[in-house]
Amino acid sequence: MSRRSPDLARLAMTVLQPGFDGTEPPGWLLRALGEEGLGGAVLFARNLGDLDHTAALVARLRAENPAAVIAVDEEGGSVTRLQAARGSSWPGNRALGVGDDVEATRLVAREIGRLLASADITLDYAPVADVNANPANPVIGVRSFGADPELVSRHTAAWISGLQGAGVAACAKHFPGHGDTHTDSHHALPTLHASSRLLAERDLPPFRTAVAAGVRAVMCGHLLIPALDPENPATLSRRITTGLLREEMGFTGMIVTDAIEMRAVASLLPPGEIAVRALAAGADAICAGISSPGGENVHEVRDAIVDAVREGRLGEDRLAEAASRVLGLSAWYASDAAARARAAGNAARGAGHEGEDLGLRTARAAIRVTAGNATGDQGTTGTMNATDAAGATAVLSGPPLVVDIAPRLSEAVGPGLLTGLIGALTEALPGTVGHVVTVEAPELPDLGDGSRPLVMVVHDAGRHPWVAELLARAVALRPDAVVVETGMPGEPSGAVYVTTNGISRASSRAVARWLTGDQ
Repeated sequence: MSRRSPDLARLAMTVLQPGFDGTEPPGWLLRALGEEGLGGAVLFARNLGDLDHTAALVARLRAENPAAVIAVDEEGGSVTRLQAARGSSWPGNRALGVGDDVEATRLVAREIGRLLASADITLDYAPVADVNANPANPVIGVRSFGADPELVSRHTAAWISGLQGAGVAACAKHFPGHGDTHTDSHHALPTLHASSRLLAERDLPPFRTAVAAGVRAVMCGHLLIPALDPENPATLSRRITTGLLREEMGFTGMIVTDAIEMRAVASLLPPGEIAVRALAAGADAICAGISSPGGENVHEVRDAIVDAVREGRLGEDRLAEAASRVLGLSAWYASDAAARARAAGNAARGAGHEGEDLGLRTARAAIRVTAGNATGDQGTTGTMNATDAAGATAVLSGPPLVVDIAPRLSEAVGPGLLTGLIGALTEALPGTVGHVVTVEAPELPDLGDGSRPLVMVVHDAGRHPWVAELLARAVALRPDAVVVETGMPGEPSGAVYVTTNGISRASSRAVARWLTGDQ
């Protein structure tokens, strides 16, 4: 067999899912889809404009390869690609878990599915099925439904049902569980120090539930789990990918890697070798979120796969099996066109009134309030949900000063995402003044003399000492401050402490309405 065997090279291209830069597909990508058998592409916020632009972009890709698997990360909450410019219309997983209404979770996922269906997107890299056992987790946090395996399992199943009911494939991630880590796999390889018994009881149940719910894809995480494989990250581990997920758990759908440029694995091996070892371990699709301007790195990965087959390090049957699973997911998508037609017919461009109302309802159900008195004493009314707190907590008396202390969020979120509360309060109370504090300029503005209400907005203050320090300083100067935590809840502070349990346009609007007394 020659090195550039057309059939072998085509198989290798089928298993690749690259990203690209810009809002127009580059020539190399169109050629790869149309002439070389490239199996799909992954879209990021950097590629997308409004929904009309997104649909036209996907149509151009499908014109070259109608069977292409077009993928996107659309989790709701802080991880949104199609609504990155304004924030998601729906709260993320933690908010849904706090509300703990599985039917609401199913409906939110259905609305996300309708949005993706209207752009003809095949696969959503969601839901996150990780159990967030470590509150200080730097990359999962509010992206998880919670810390209880049973809760995470039932909401994972509901999310899959809602999304796939709209004709879009779901992908449970990050197998076998990224919830109990201290390291962000975008930057380094996390090690999950848990016994096999603890993993079976805590981390694996949501994935077992996802398989039972008929999830079409599972994403393997870049994690070292010594109890399962002391030598290889899960993405590159045959024991985990094939032995556990395929053979023990009975998953028959497509297994996709997390992005191979992430430092967790990119610091260990070159991209082509990562792809080869992941395929040999049992993965079917290779996500490569970053591509060189001419697609050179994509072709280098293809060539590495071809060479590995020729050298006997990767079985051609294994490669063909992987390609068949990619094509199988595409065939499932094509067969469910009727469901997408119904979904697209019911979805307005962006998010219609039904979706907006659902987003606000579910976001409001996740709001928790701890109220003190005007001097900042805590706990006089305890913690309650926003509905029960209505009328028990002082609302803003006028347009406030909103200080949004904005740490850098995980790379999974995307650059520049803000909580949106400044805009939401400005909409509700014209005359609101906003100020954003960043790690590059970590100084508070003049907080005033109390004549204007003060709202301090933070995200994961407990994980960022500089944020916690600034917040403490602000509350000491203004004990009447309202504090809004949009990440993992921490120690309450301020006269009123509000937790949204995530960032989304829906959450910012819901908390703004509560603060202004608009019930």
